[in-house]
Amino acid sequence: MSTDLSFTRILPAPRDLVWACWTDPTLIPLWFMPKPHRALSAEIDLRPGGIFCVEMEVDGNVMKDPGVVLEAVPTRRLVFTDSYGPGWEPKPDPFMTAIIDFSDHPDGTQYHVTVRHRSPEAARRHEERGFFDGWGTVAGQLAEAAQGLQGPRPEHELMATRHIAAPPEHVWKAWTDPALLPKWFGPDGYHCETEEIDIRPGGCWRFTMVGEGQRYPNLHEFGEMEEHRRLTYRLSGFDDMRHHADVVVEFRPEAGGTRVTMQMTFAHMKRADALAFGALEKGYETLAKLEAVAHSLPG
Repeated sequence: MSTDLSFTRILPAPRDLVWACWTDPTLIPLWFMPKPHRALSAEIDLRPGGIFCVEMEVDGNVMKDPGVVLEAVPTRRLVFTDSYGPGWEPKPDPFMTAIIDFSDHPDGTQYHVTVRHRSPEAARRHEERGFFDGWGTVAGQLAEAAQGLQGPRPEHELMATRHIAAPPEHVWKAWTDPALLPKWFGPDGYHCETEEIDIRPGGCWRFTMVGEGQRYPNLHEFGEMEEHRRLTYRLSGFDDMRHHADVVVEFRPEAGGTRVTMQMTFAHMKRADALAFGALEKGYETLAKLEAVAHSLPG
């Protein structure tokens, strides 16, 4: 017998929201445990070595066993293990490593789970204890939770969310300080050349995004700005400089850091086309760069 147990399901929910359910601690209790058991809370830090811990209630007993994240490829792959605790502290009796892969499917998200064990015997015991029934039930609950996040999902909307290991005031400063915003904005391999920047309600940022041998003119026109909590902007750009999207960014304190949620409503592009273009991956790459700058700020 293999040391792996695995299965694949098609979840009728978009990949960005399925990912959010797996990585947003406030959403874990909605789906993580097969009923009548329940998840009470979660702490998740998506950096390699960051904590992955779910507090669970099983038959009236409350338990938690902090593990660590090994790999987190936004919206594509999440790997965590109980072989180590926070700080790479080895566990004396580890149980499993979970590898969760997410990919697009015409009906939503292809969801592939692989759970790796120390030995074939450990895998067999897990199977006998109800692995397929338990994880299968939870996959259905995950789909329901993802579908319910925003009700029926507009076909022109896309969302990215990330826990950032910095307080809201630092994340806000990184996004609203004219000296800092151009340092991180944009996906990997891109940089911004600023022509004009005035970050305030009614102000704008006019710049060119440069990368992969291309130059893309951009204009962000700022709307609402609630300090440390929320900002909005209208995105125009590319050669025709037409209106492409309206963006809402929200900042929420969470587990020693900040939950940043970036919601884009496209003026003309459908979500499926945006996913094919790689907009979701590029959004998460951008948020990772935001974290690097916010985390480096003093104080």
